[in-house]
Parts: sequence; structure tokens; C-alpha cells
Amino acid sequence: MLTSLLMALGLSMDAFAVSVSNGICIPEMKVRYALRAALAFGLFQFFMPIVGWALGGAFREHIEHIDHWIAFGLLAFVGGKMIFEALRIEAPDCALDKSKGILHLGTLLVLAVATSIDALAVGLSLSVLGRPILGPALLIGVVTFLVSFMGCEFGRRIGARFERWAELAGGVVLIGIGVKILLEHVFA
Repeated sequence: MLTSLLMALGLSMDAFAVSVSNGICIPEMKVRYALRAALAFGLFQFFMPIVGWALGGAFREHIEHIDHWIAFGLLAFVGGKMIFEALRIEAPDCALDKSKGILHLGTLLVLAVATSIDALAVGLSLSVLGRPILGPALLIGVVTFLVSFMGCEFGRRIGARFERWAELAGGVVLIGIGVKILLEHVFA
């Protein structure tokens, strides 16, 4: 359960960063927009692991002997990407207008898909390891919903001070989970 919670927190950091950025750039953000954004991010973070898991199930029997390496590689890649983005991120561009932020439904959906691609890879990892998906996917979705909602308000109130650190922490957590999976299989 702790591993699933840490995975959910790690995966939610992309959506948190986007929510904080929009909270910073849209100071008149209303609660209903924050809820709509959190719902979109949470739903996509719930469904994408399930899609990845289903895809992984299609070829699980062919890769069982290297499944732990695949899971480690995917999580290390996703976590490394998050760390890279956190280290290269610049201050948010607050020239954001309503057509480019989460206030615009089309943009919100694009951002929800973009921030949930990592969850697809995690679902694939869980599939090749033969682990169940519904519980972790639900936890990922709920955590992302809560974190995204708080991110909008956090960004509106505090600003960009902690956005980079949240993304960095999420990447480190995902790499740590990948290492744990690899070590469990190598030393089993």
C-alpha cells in the first residue's frame, strides 16, 4: 500500500506542477475551475494506468523473464524525465491568457493527457509484473485529484517557490520504486 501511495504521489507531481503554474498565472481562479482541472487530471491519471496495464497484458508471457528490468527501466525513465524537467524548469510565464490555461476546456484536456502519459508507463510496468491495476489506478486518480486541486490554490496563494521541488521529489520517488522492484526480483 505504501508503494502504491508513493507511486501515486510521484505520478501526481506533473499535474501538481501544471496546477501550481496555472494558479500563479490565473490569480482570479475560481474554485469551480480548480475542481474541474483536478477532476480532469484525476480521471486521466486513473484511466491511463489501466490502458497501460491492458497493453502490457497483451504481451506479458513473452517478457516474463525480464519484466523487472522493464519495470525498472520505465520507472527510471519517467522519474529521470521528471528530475530533468524540474532542474531545467524556468519561472512560469504569466503571460498566460485564458485560451492557454486550464480555464479553457480544450487546453485542460491536452494538459491532462500530457501529464498522464507517465501513468500509462506505470500501468504497463504493473502489468508485466503481474500485479493488479484497479486499486493502484484508483489511488493514483484520487491522489492526483487532491494534489491538483491543492496545487491550483497553492499556486494562487504562494507562487512558484516549491513547484520545482515537487517535480524533483516525484522523480526521485518513481526511480526509488523502480530500484525497489529490481532489487526484489534480482535478490529473490
